[in-house]
Amino acid sequence: MNNIYEWKPKIGIRPILDGRRRGIRESLEAKTMKMAHSLVDFLKEHIHYPDGETVECVIADTTIGGVAEANKCEEKFKKNNVTLTISVTPSWAYGSETIDMDPTRPKAIWGFNGTERPGSVYLAAALAAHNQLGIPAFGIYGEEVQDVDDHSIPVDVQKKLLLFARAGLAVGMMKDKSYLAMGTVSMGILGSHVQTDFFQKYLGMRNEFIDMTEFIRRIEQGIYDKNEFEKARKWVAENCAQGEDKNNPKNQRSEEQKQSDWNFVIKMTLIARDLMRGNPLLKEMGYEEEAEGHHALIAGFQGQRQWTDHFPNGDFMEAILNSSFDWNGLRPPIVFATENDNLNAVSMMFGHLLTNTPQLFADVRSYWSPEAVQRVCDGYQLQGLAKKGIIHLKNSGSAAIDFAGEMYSGKDPAIKSYWEITEKEISNTLADITWYPANTEYFRGGGFSSQFYTDVEMPVTMFRVNLVDGLGPVLQIAEGYTVCLPNEISKTLDDRTDPTWPTTWFVPNLTGKGVFKDVYNVMNHWGSNHASISYGHIGADLITLASMLRIPVNMHNVSSDNIFRPSAWNAFGTANLEFADYQACSNFGPLYG
Repeated sequence: MNNIYEWKPKIGIRPILDGRRRGIRESLEAKTMKMAHSLVDFLKEHIHYPDGETVECVIADTTIGGVAEANKCEEKFKKNNVTLTISVTPSWAYGSETIDMDPTRPKAIWGFNGTERPGSVYLAAALAAHNQLGIPAFGIYGEEVQDVDDHSIPVDVQKKLLLFARAGLAVGMMKDKSYLAMGTVSMGILGSHVQTDFFQKYLGMRNEFIDMTEFIRRIEQGIYDKNEFEKARKWVAENCAQGEDKNNPKNQRSEEQKQSDWNFVIKMTLIARDLMRGNPLLKEMGYEEEAEGHHALIAGFQGQRQWTDHFPNGDFMEAILNSSFDWNGLRPPIVFATENDNLNAVSMMFGHLLTNTPQLFADVRSYWSPEAVQRVCDGYQLQGLAKKGIIHLKNSGSAAIDFAGEMYSGKDPAIKSYWEITEKEISNTLADITWYPANTEYFRGGGFSSQFYTDVEMPVTMFRVNLVDGLGPVLQIAEGYTVCLPNEISKTLDDRTDPTWPTTWFVPNLTGKGVFKDVYNVMNHWGSNHASISYGHIGADLITLASMLRIPVNMHNVSSDNIFRPSAWNAFGTANLEFADYQACSNFGPLYG
């Protein structure tokens, strides 16, 4: 597999000061460069790329006191793939002469809160210049005054630096990558309809397309790694427990057909990965073009119905690619959407790039009120976080199996970056998964679906990008928790849908206001049948990222104290932040035009 993360985006650090010589500039050189290097140390300690490597930063060769030095800095950044910048200053400097003028590069300015030559004055002037020029920038200013020889980074500044850096790197990671559509629209789900202008103008991505018959060509002509197939087949036989066939006997496939299906879905997995990322081995086999891949960061597979009415479904392929490990061991998740839902793939991409963790693709299936649960579960009353109702998240396809709930951070259940996962956690996860023969009423061509129950309580965020005619993309966010129901209660509710698919019970954090006044209204206001679920409360990160891309947020339950957007957003109103976000995004337009 080719390394799509090989050419990494870097964070550019711009040390800015008052350019006046004969004492002023000279007195600021050491402090300004110390700020820059302290920032680099901080970022390297806390931020990694999706492949686990430490973030790379590029510092300007000199401090920047005027336009000539700003231009030299820009030349260096262009040569080093700098895709976001943080300017730092402890003093006044010349605003429009020193700012980062690249209109598509996310940028922030950290103005040191001191009294000798306060960076806050430059910060205000520079942000005003950015706003007047129509090049939004984020402003970072510590709440407490620091002494000039205090080189620490205050906690409130750290929080904003990380929000900006994580989101800015996500912007850089997706730029110039592809979404690979395998097939077209699935079952009339318009999220499967790829709108190329959205990808190009908002995300800086290109779109690639293949027909699903490419899988058949590669299977029949043997265009895949045969040795890896044998390795994968052995791993599946040893680690993927096949469940009881719950189909009506007249619709069951024979054991011979099921073994053939296993071979088929494993080959599908290898081929899908090769289509996305390429595979140098294919060149050795004489398939130079196929070896290149489509440079796809994310992809989706239509499946239903034209494929699944005849061939095994893509559930195994989708689940394994989205997870943090396979027969080759630990690796970064490969974001992959079922039903070619490219909008949910984009949502999953956001979550993955912000957290470096796998994502759960799910149907937002049903809302269960306490009364409804009590009625069908012999009087059982929902407890704890679930007491006000629950949302059932369930889909046969691309749920990362990491969400089986067998991984921990200390004593707490967690979804982790792949390099943090232990071999014991892999074994426990695989032991918790049952691969049931596909429901042949849905999938006439057979296949296998993973089944697990997220039976742990974890903080998670459910979110989704939707497209609205005349408005464009919007993002909705619901922070909350997975909740654990007694096994017999979960089974009773689960059996009413399909017991061969994975289940996660979700409860949003309620605010008592608007959409988040109760659980039902969160479900009732969800904009699509699908959602992406990410470990942790990452709503603030998503809001910052959305503002960089100029995607307004139409619902969220994130505290206003945690919202971090460009300075220009303040000019569109401070009393109603949602309205201001819509206005600002409309005013500045998509990041890439």
